Amino acid sequence: MAEHTHSIKVAPEPRAGSKASGPEGFAARGVPVIAGINHVGLWSLYVKEVRRFFKVQTQTVWAPAVTTLLFLVIFTVALGGSAGGAREVLGVPFASFLAPGLIVMGMMQNAFANSSFSFLSGKIQGTIIDLLMPPLSVGELMTGIVAAAVTRAALVGLAVGGAMLLYPGVDLSMAHPWAVLWFGLMGAIMLALLGLVTSIWAEKFDHAAAVTNFVVAPLSLLSGTFYVIHNLAPAFQAVSRANPFFYVISGFRFGFLGRSDIGSDNGAVLASALGLALFNLALGAATYALLRSGWKLKS
Repeated sequence: MAEHTHSIKVAPEPRAGSKASGPEGFAARGVPVIAGINHVGLWSLYVKEVRRFFKVQTQTVWAPAVTTLLFLVIFTVALGGSAGGAREVLGVPFASFLAPGLIVMGMMQNAFANSSFSFLSGKIQGTIIDLLMPPLSVGELMTGIVAAAVTRAALVGLAVGGAMLLYPGVDLSMAHPWAVLWFGLMGAIMLALLGLVTSIWAEKFDHAAAVTNFVVAPLSLLSGTFYVIHNLAPAFQAVSRANPFFYVISGFRFGFLGRSDIGSDNGAVLASALGLALFNLALGAATYALLRSGWKLKS
């Protein structure tokens, strides 16, 4: 009787870097399906966040423009002496001095409002899982939320600037466009990151409102938006120079007027631009570490 031999073939183990496949065409366990950046997921999150605030654009974009324009009207009439702002500050009419600070202040406040709502609304409504479950890395999640907040800030800035062009005595011609773009971007990113940290920490809307009322609003209003810090006592000038909002507003104003109260030369403005970039990198790293830890997000 002939003997029958059966040979068993053992499949070789997948080598490192090879695309191993599991049952029914799925990737083997432990092998990532998405390599690199999840562009589709990142874009989807960004579009979702933009559509969320754009659905109520009357409140999120146009209302800040009207509110900021009211600030301009009140302060130019009260301090400038007339609707056009006859008084001069830094060699320009008061209305032209005031307008850039109000624009970037509105941008920063709305960047904070947008990102501070993202996780907080999910935690309160119980839909936080919709942000945490998709295959997005911590960096992609943070980038999508911050980018949407910067988009809202840019739209608010355009709306506020367009409204101010209709006001007599306001000149928004740009002396240094790079400074307008850079300081506007740095200010929006800074407040978007701060808003994201707030949404992680807060457990109810009152907590976010407290940060807005006791941190964001005072730092915005006491940062040289309505005045030059040279009018302050030396001690208060030192306090103002420790406020990062001051450098955003003064640098943004420099982009329009070609002068500011940061320093007497352009080197001080460039140093402020670099300092804000380093500050945002540090704040971004801290936000990333906090988001990665899952503090107050994962139970």
